[in-house]
Amino acid sequence: MSKQIKDMIVAEYKRRFDDVGDALIVDIRGIDANDNNDLRVDLLGKDIHITVLKNSLAKTAFEGSNLEALTTTLSGPSALVFGGDSVVDVARNLVDWAKKVKQLELKAAILDGELFDGADGVKRLSEFPTKDEAQGTVVALVLTPAGNLVKAATSPGSNLLGIIKEIKSRLEEGNTIEKIA
Repeated sequence: MSKQIKDMIVAEYKRRFDDVGDALIVDIRGIDANDNNDLRVDLLGKDIHITVLKNSLAKTAFEGSNLEALTTTLSGPSALVFGGDSVVDVARNLVDWAKKVKQLELKAAILDGELFDGADGVKRLSEFPTKDEAQGTVVALVLTPAGNLVKAATSPGSNLLGIIKEIKSRLEEGNTIEKIA
């Protein structure tokens, strides 16, 4: 391959992956055509993209980018998987696909500059909460003490209101008030 062609491919990788900060590296070698098509169509329906890479050119393109940590995992046939709502969703989808298609090899993932190496790293990443799930957990944690505070503040008040009503009804009936239980 000529130097001009290599430079064009590196420039295309830089353009295509410029705004990609989180991604996975997989090996899709050995997957039969039908499974490969099913995998790609399923992932594309979730806005997840797969791009087969030329390792040496990808290493050059990734230098100084958010994907630079992945360059250590680029050996043998490699494909970059990115997109979706979050890299955690991508990892979950690929872990599910790896159970169905044994030839799919999960090589690595990167999330906010942290490298998750090997299939175990990708599986560990797939167990992380997504951004929406994490935000929901934080909201729940923030609101729980406030809810408990409201319950605590209104509970004695509701008991006090019940006592006042009982006193009022007894006084209206002409009874003396000794002790209200």
